[in-house]
This record gives sequence, structure tokens and C-alpha cells, in this order.
Amino acid sequence: MSEQYDGTPVAALRRIAFLLERGRADSYKVKAYRGAAAAILPLAPDEVAQRAGAGTLTQIAGVGSSTARVIAQVVEGQVPDKLAEAEQQYGGPLTRGGAGTALRAQLRGDLHSHSDWSDGGSPIEEMAMTAIEIGHDYLVLTDHSPRLKVARGLSAERLTRQLDVIAAVNDHLSAAGFRLLRGIEVDILDDGRLDQTDRMLARLDVRVASVHSKLQMDSEAMTRRMVAAVRNPFTNVLGHCTGRLVTGNRGTRGQSRFDAQAVFEACAEEGVAVEINSRPERRDPPTKLLELARDIGCVFSIDSDAHAPGQLDYPLLGCERAEAAGIDADRIVNTWPVERLLEWAAS
Repeated sequence: MSEQYDGTPVAALRRIAFLLERGRADSYKVKAYRGAAAAILPLAPDEVAQRAGAGTLTQIAGVGSSTARVIAQVVEGQVPDKLAEAEQQYGGPLTRGGAGTALRAQLRGDLHSHSDWSDGGSPIEEMAMTAIEIGHDYLVLTDHSPRLKVARGLSAERLTRQLDVIAAVNDHLSAAGFRLLRGIEVDILDDGRLDQTDRMLARLDVRVASVHSKLQMDSEAMTRRMVAAVRNPFTNVLGHCTGRLVTGNRGTRGQSRFDAQAVFEACAEEGVAVEINSRPERRDPPTKLLELARDIGCVFSIDSDAHAPGQLDYPLLGCERAEAAGIDADRIVNTWPVERLLEWAAS
């Protein structure tokens, strides 16, 4: 017999989707659960229960046989089999022995996240609501810039429309004491310029600058490119600095070659945070470079680089690495309250 469950069908469906995303499951599986949650959300609980009893849940557009079984089991007061399976497979601790949890408790927010406006898998409001649920005070939405066409990078016109959506989301969520901040993950072009107009960059709260192309260019050229971007007055965070991939369904990729001493010294001089990218397939920067940035005096940002709500849990992995490197919490900019963060980002 299944355990008793006192949540709602929508909560169960969203939790399954969250756990699948946390485990980097195929996106089509996740969409089925999020789609079903969205489909039944407008319906009264009595109607959902009646349909479950009559076996007509699959007549609702967006509800399939698997998600209908989840809903029916919740209506019966049972923990859905799919939820129990997902909790067992993906719901356990991300680190061993509680590593990183003390620092994770001090994080106020996340400076690097993506929505379905670029290459993320969920709407802006879903990312924001999940950030609230896991305890963030703020989340920076950093969809890609125009050059990254494969990721549906935002033109200045689309980014302008997105800023209006962010304002609307904040109007709805302000009572929760949460803020969705305006941001971008802006491509560092070959010559070190940033892939967005100064006018648009000036309208944003936080800007993460990252290299996504020609990752294996000559070391001297890459160093010039990265230093130029770091010294751009709009840059706040240097994202996943080596571009490496150490695991995952995209395969592996070696790290870019550059003079890390020169790049991190520029970061320290300009007050640009070195991102500790928490995605399991990145673990960027590598440990030796992380320790070098620490010794040079850089500040850091521990970010999820989430492309789905369930991935907003990833900063614990970055916290584990920061703790192991002995990085003081006050040197991590997203342990700061939002007012201090915004003052730093604008300076």
C-alpha cells in the first residue's frame, strides 16, 4: 500500500518535474509533468476529483496516462508511485556528509539562470516561484545575448520585452519578499567586446560575461579577449571561465587556455566576481584556478547556471567546492543582501 500524501495534484506533478530536472533527465519527460500541472491548475479540486473517479483525466489537454495516474493517486490520498520513484532516484543529498550546507545556508540568491526565452526549459514565472520555494531572496534572470543563435539569444528588442515581463512578475511576487533581477549572460566576442548594446546593458541589474565560441583559440588571444571583457565597466561576473565540460550528455571538453594570473588580477582590480559554476558537468573553474583566484583576492559568485527549475538546487555543489578552498562567505557576492549586491553591481 502507498504512503499517505496530503499535498495537491499540482504540487505532486511539479515536485516530480523538479526532481527530474535536478537529475538532468530528458526534457521531454519533465515537460509532461509541468504541462499536466499547468493543465489542471485552473480546475476546481472537486472537478479534478470527479474526473479522477470517472477515469476521464486524459480528456484534459496536456494530461496523459502517466500524469493521470499521478493525479488519481493524489486524489486517493496516496503518494504517487512516480513521485516516490523520483524522490528515491534524485531526491537525495547532492554532496556527501553535508558538505557545503553551512555556506549554502548563507546564500541569498543566484546570479545565473535561464528561462524559455532563450535555451531554458521553463517560463520566467516558474523559475522565480521555484527560487522562492528553495529559499532565495533574489534570482537574476540571465538569458543569452544575440550572437548565441543556437540558444535563441535575445536581441535588444526581445530583451526590452523581457524587462516588462520581469516587472510584472515582481509585481505579483513582491509580497513574498523576493526580487527577480534583470540580467543577461552576455557573450564575450572574439575581440573582448560584449554582445549587447551599452544602452541595454545599462538597463540591467547584473551582467554575467562568458565565452561561448572559439574556446580553443590561442592562449595570448584568449587572455586579451577575457581581460578586455573583465575591464568593461558593465561586466559584473566572469562566467564559467574555462568553458570545460567534465561529464554529461554533451560529452567532455577540455578547458580554454589563457593566462589565469592576468585574468584574475584584472577581476580583482575591477571588482568582477569569478563565477563558481555549480553545474555538475562544468565544475568551473577547476580547483587549481579556483585557488589561484582566491589567493589573488577575487570575489566570487556561486551560481546554478540553471536551465530548469530543478537545477536551481545546484549551488550546493559550488558551496562544497568553495568551502574546500577555504573561501570566506563575505567574498561570495550572492551571500550579500540584495541592496549591497545591487550597489556592487552598479559601481
